[in-house]
Amino acid sequence: MNSFSVLTPPAVKSAKLAQTLCTLGGAAQALTIANIAKQHLGVTLVVTADTPNAISLETELSYLLSEQSIPIWLFPDRETLPYDSFSPHQDLVSQRLEALSRIPQAQHAVVIVPITTLMVRLPPQSFLTGNVLMLEKGDKYRLMDVREQLINTGYHVVEQVYEHGEFAVRGSIIDIFPMGSSQPFRIELFDDEVETIRHFDPETQRSSKEINAIRLLPAKEFPTDDAAIEGFRQRYRRRFEVLVKEPGSIYQMVSKKTMPAGIENYLPLFFDETSTLFDYLPSNTQLITLGDIEAATHSHLHEVEVRYEDRRVDPLRPLLTPQELYLLTEQIFSAFKGYPRFGLKDEAYTGTAAHAKASKLPEIGANHKLKQPLAELEKYAALGDRMLFSAESEGRREALLELLSKINIKPKLFNHFDEFVASKAKVGLIVSPLAQGCIIEKKTGGKFSLICETELFGQRISQRRRRDKQRQISSDALVKNLAELKVGQPIVHLDHGVARYQGLETLDTGGLVAEYLVLEYSGGDKLYVPVAALNLISRYSVGPDEEATLNKLGNESWAKAKKKAVEKIRDVAAELLDVYARRQARPGEACRIDLEEYAQFANSFPYEETVDQETAIEAVLEDMRSPTAMDRLVCGDVGFGKTEVAMRAAFVAVNDGKQVAILVPTTLLAQQHYENFKDRFADWPFKIEVMSRFKTAKEQTQVMKELLDGKVDIVIGTHKLLQSEAKFENLGLLVIDEEHRFGVRQKEKIKALRANVDILTLTATPIPRTLNMAMSGMRDLSIIATPPAKRLAVKTFVREYDEATIREALLREILRGGQVYFLHNSVETIEKRAAEISELLPEARVVTAHGQMRERELERVMSDFYHQRFNVLVCTTIIETGIDVPSANTIVIERADNFGLAQLHQLRGRVGRSHHQAYAYLMTPHPKSMTKDARKRLEAIGALEDLGAGFMLATQDLEIRGAGELLGDEQSGHISKIGFTLYMEMLEDAVKSLKQGKEPSLNQMLRHQCEVELRIPALLPEDYVGDVNIRLSLYKRIANCETAKALDEMKVELIDRFGMLPDATKNLMEMTLYKHLATQLGLRKIEMHAKGGSIEFGENNKVDPTFIIGLLQSQPQVYRMDGPNKLKFAMPSETAKDRLALLKLLIEQLFQHRLGE
Repeated sequence: MNSFSVLTPPAVKSAKLAQTLCTLGGAAQALTIANIAKQHLGVTLVVTADTPNAISLETELSYLLSEQSIPIWLFPDRETLPYDSFSPHQDLVSQRLEALSRIPQAQHAVVIVPITTLMVRLPPQSFLTGNVLMLEKGDKYRLMDVREQLINTGYHVVEQVYEHGEFAVRGSIIDIFPMGSSQPFRIELFDDEVETIRHFDPETQRSSKEINAIRLLPAKEFPTDDAAIEGFRQRYRRRFEVLVKEPGSIYQMVSKKTMPAGIENYLPLFFDETSTLFDYLPSNTQLITLGDIEAATHSHLHEVEVRYEDRRVDPLRPLLTPQELYLLTEQIFSAFKGYPRFGLKDEAYTGTAAHAKASKLPEIGANHKLKQPLAELEKYAALGDRMLFSAESEGRREALLELLSKINIKPKLFNHFDEFVASKAKVGLIVSPLAQGCIIEKKTGGKFSLICETELFGQRISQRRRRDKQRQISSDALVKNLAELKVGQPIVHLDHGVARYQGLETLDTGGLVAEYLVLEYSGGDKLYVPVAALNLISRYSVGPDEEATLNKLGNESWAKAKKKAVEKIRDVAAELLDVYARRQARPGEACRIDLEEYAQFANSFPYEETVDQETAIEAVLEDMRSPTAMDRLVCGDVGFGKTEVAMRAAFVAVNDGKQVAILVPTTLLAQQHYENFKDRFADWPFKIEVMSRFKTAKEQTQVMKELLDGKVDIVIGTHKLLQSEAKFENLGLLVIDEEHRFGVRQKEKIKALRANVDILTLTATPIPRTLNMAMSGMRDLSIIATPPAKRLAVKTFVREYDEATIREALLREILRGGQVYFLHNSVETIEKRAAEISELLPEARVVTAHGQMRERELERVMSDFYHQRFNVLVCTTIIETGIDVPSANTIVIERADNFGLAQLHQLRGRVGRSHHQAYAYLMTPHPKSMTKDARKRLEAIGALEDLGAGFMLATQDLEIRGAGELLGDEQSGHISKIGFTLYMEMLEDAVKSLKQGKEPSLNQMLRHQCEVELRIPALLPEDYVGDVNIRLSLYKRIANCETAKALDEMKVELIDRFGMLPDATKNLMEMTLYKHLATQLGLRKIEMHAKGGSIEFGENNKVDPTFIIGLLQSQPQVYRMDGPNKLKFAMPSETAKDRLALLKLLIEQLFQHRLGE
């Protein structure tokens, strides 16, 4: 009998019997459930009193039962309020449908459900079984039938598939992201037969592994076909005895097949009768309840009743009664009686309850005020019982080992809980997600103790999920992508100036079909730009779109503006290069990297790096190896893993005997970084200190002394680190977190430090000046735009201030076990606002935080909020660069119109750090009382819900502010004439040339490319790529492919995403390649037609003139000159194939006779 068999109660055979087990402390509950589930060859349904308990139980049981391969399914809550006007996120619907489809057939499984979720009525089982579509290789299906079935079961037709419940059809290819699947699929049909089914990556849209079959669940919990809509209409009319004709009514919207947010509250109207989760359970189910279920049902039904009464008067959305949507308390407990069941309670033993002999641990935590912090644990260990310690990660395990060795406890390492239980070891150590320890009394006498980190240190380190490897996103692609271009926006044509984009048009000129970008210039003149020349087009990003000054077509003003800008750019490039040269020449010191020790440090990172993170780390290490001082900017959204990049750099520096200073804008952030660094470096012999106002003056003096003596390796601090007294023995690396939060004088001090140390700047939204320097090559830029796995974009609402919205937002978050930041940026009235919120929402536990609180008090408040002792934090912007609270997933920002774009983005980034849908409410006064700029800022942040949008916001900030403060007024004049993107591209070219010791040539900076006109169809046909914006983006990418290899990769991607290349697309690809080769030769234009054509040479072309003379002399009937720079040739080529072959031949011959070759 193992030590935990005492936690396995005798099986309850009869449905009429129930057992209650009491005094189950800590992990004993999960251990008991795991043992009950192991013994029961059927389904074990675990009902918890709330959602947070269900989530933590899923994590613990997945670990405890991993050796037995028993599936654990959490049937998740919709995470919406009763009678809400929100619908659940598609990922949650996917999880719910997957669980419902698996449960009825389950042989041996555990299903976990919060009681509030169990109460909600569900679709009948017949709906799910009747709407599953199985697709196998070799099956016969008509494309239109598959499309119709997908639409009828709630899937959305899109151009590009990114999320659950979406599908796209392109020719004979169907892309689909099925509900319940962790990845999307690409299905290729050939003549109504399923030829291949492959996984594909929604980010890159490239396919990978092939499989034989897929199962497509419906995309919603109700049907959306014609019969279902008609059924809804009839039931609605019968139920409400009223017909509402207003277009905004639920009845009218569903009649038009538009499913409004919150439609789930009308689920019974889609069916003759609904089911409950009990109807899905197989007959061999046993039941376990956890906590006070009865109190939880009463509380939830009271909330349902209150919300029903508040909302029932809306004629556009009449409500079904609580009885029609929910099971009532008596119905729940009546259903419970049909199953053998156990009740688990964490409370004192009662006469009727079976005693499980499990209890909570005594106080054995570390007390840092004592000389020996672990004295209580030492005393407890002396009792001589078996002990198993649990750490949360391998890095933490090593730190724990070291701490335990100080009190002479030397545990044996085990891979799993079961492995220790089966052994005879007295003391063990595992890595597990078990959150709270417990004591279990053996029947034979003596005790068994499970001790988790929480008991020892009081603080649970938030465990992050391992991140999926995802593609790297280049900064160029983010800035230059035209996919977001909208009709009416200003763009720049390199040769003709600023115009407004009016869309893509397909024109038939003399039987030749081609696609053109339509640009409208001042005076209404239009220019049709062939898609092959898209490399001449760039975004115009200076100030608001409507204020862009358009050029007149054919006017000299554009050429003059361009020439002036080019001259100025040369000067700016030379100036920047001077800064760069001084930086290159300054005596930086190359870091020596001990690869073995670095690998050891890197491997203790508790989750997988994203590709962007890896790239940034590699770039930083490369910079540090170089004898030139590093100056790198790492830009990545909040929570995307910039801190780990800094930790790797810090490790390399301190391991090479240098000191590291980490400069942060706030005391709270200094404290969190300090704790994170201490944790990450716990098993390395480096001394880490913090300098902030949480330290007394005496403590700070001591830290400064140790810095000067070289006893402190890493110091983390606020601007106090910039004081003249702060001197280092050997500072090698300065990490600056959120540079834009420091004042002008502080920045000057940072500049003075820049002379001879490596600098690493971390930022979520780079300030435009910083971004500009990085983009023009003066500082190196790394972008981390890959979100951690399962991060969802923050849903952002801009609303006029309204108490009902605030109550609903807070309640939605609190009911799902989360926390809320309520930002009220006025210290004078913050306590009054906190009291109002407590009155508005009595169930909220409210606390305040602001910068004028005493240091220790502020630290305590933030620590309490982090440990979830409070669930609403009413605060000022002190939280802007604050600590990471993964369970805070709603933020309400009062007077959002008073904040800058970077600040709003940063504040919004405080939430959405877990896999739950996060919400940001930007509360404003009436639009008329806001400035025009404020309205624009709020529009910009509302539109950018994308993860990784910080980088985009910085370039938008430039557009809103104008470029004056970026580069000084003189340059900003040139920028406003030619556009920011083109200015930056030209500056980049000039800097590149100067770096290579060449004078920047006007032609190179103006990006003159050879024009190729073959009069053959060369385009992406509309029936091949349907969406205009995707086509536009692809044209730009093709135009930028400068090598045969790049074009080949592009072809592979197009075939994968859209099917075999049409002839017109093949022509476009070949023409693009020859165009780049012709540009390298210095040719200006190549024209070809059925009977021949001409080649126009540029002034500085690289073709040997003696070769041309030879051609003229040897074949006068074929070749002749037309003016000094144009060679005409008479060579017939009737078809597109012949013409491309002739072009290839001509280019190859010219290449063979290049000058200097």
